[in-house]
Amino acid sequence: MTLDDITSRGEVPELPGEAPPYTRRRDAVVARVRAAGVRFGPAMALYGGVKLIGLAVFLRLLAYSGTYRTNTPRYGGGAKPWDVLGSWDGWWYQDVAAHGYHPALTPMAPLGPFTMEQNSVAFFPLYPGAMRLVSEVTGLGLYGAGMLVSIVASFVAAAGIFALTEAVTSSRRAGVLAAGLWAVFPAASVQWSVYSESLFTALAAWACYAVVRRRWYLAGSLTLLAGLTRPSAVTLIAGVVLAALVAIYRTRRGSFSGPLFTIAAAPLGLLGYLTWLGLALHDFHGYFTLQQRAWAHSFDWGGNAFKSIQGLLLGRYDYLFPYPTEDLVGLAVLMCLPVLVLLLIRLRPPVVLVVYTLGTIAMIVLSQQMFGTISRFAMPLFPLAIPLALALRRLSRAQALVLLLILGALSGWYGGYAIFNLGVP
Repeated sequence: MTLDDITSRGEVPELPGEAPPYTRRRDAVVARVRAAGVRFGPAMALYGGVKLIGLAVFLRLLAYSGTYRTNTPRYGGGAKPWDVLGSWDGWWYQDVAAHGYHPALTPMAPLGPFTMEQNSVAFFPLYPGAMRLVSEVTGLGLYGAGMLVSIVASFVAAAGIFALTEAVTSSRRAGVLAAGLWAVFPAASVQWSVYSESLFTALAAWACYAVVRRRWYLAGSLTLLAGLTRPSAVTLIAGVVLAALVAIYRTRRGSFSGPLFTIAAAPLGLLGYLTWLGLALHDFHGYFTLQQRAWAHSFDWGGNAFKSIQGLLLGRYDYLFPYPTEDLVGLAVLMCLPVLVLLLIRLRPPVVLVVYTLGTIAMIVLSQQMFGTISRFAMPLFPLAIPLALALRRLSRAQALVLLLILGALSGWYGGYAIFNLGVP
């Protein structure tokens, strides 16, 4: 049989020494994975190492004090120290993942002097939906599935913070340090717990990176998903949409389809969930009513923040849900925010980062809530790690690592003491 006979049948012979197509595809995938490991490996390793230190301190203090054994209905820790990682909001996420939503007020056990009626609709659907899916695929319980989703998402977030910082500062080392700094934020303990902060931060960081790199379809899709994760996505939506409008204004030639898609898609997640809830309640203001009546969250133009700060400075704890240690940390965080914002603006960052950062801070300050939760609600403010990372570059690698490990241990202590209200001495 000659070569002409083979080719006349439509068969293409492989040249001597040439790899089969499936081998070439496999080698291409391996090469991409290896390249991703080289690029993101240092940032993710630093983040993971610092977080492990914080987690070790967190669990050791809980085991030493034994305060994780609590009889508080629905919010209890459980038999093991790590059970508290699924308490408080984690209980609600597990409940939504298991049973879905019940958009009605449910009487709860008294919390201090307050008798409250609460509900599950405050907890947006993407995270409990991911928990349910992972649980069914892996066979893990909802607690284990929630922890797996949060931990994986936290590493994705660290990679996104690295990529975004590197793109904004043109410094790979600053990107690595920014990922490490995110691990030591005061409320970083919720990153590895049954909470939605890690998933939201991962979506927000990569959405901002997509905007910076002008990958509009990706930016719009990620922002849509962020809107299904947390209500604070409204500030991300505003930043992404404004950046797309600026891109349209500045583009004189070429297609506007990417930015237009982003403008249309970005708000769909948040608006879709609120619309569904409005239809379920027959009241399109129902979400805000439930937030106020069930969780004491409302927009009060900073009245509660002012009263809380005044009470702290005067030593009078007569404001909403006072927790002195957590509130002092919250006050320290609040005082640092303006300084960090000024340092960030000095770098002339992309408009999406400015709007997202300023909008998130405005939501924190102008909303009524437990004052001590400020440190937790400030945790997704990853752009503020950028100027800190640039400052940290002046240290040697050993000095920066030691500093981050110490801060990681302090973050773990604060998580045990304040985030779950366990009173670790």
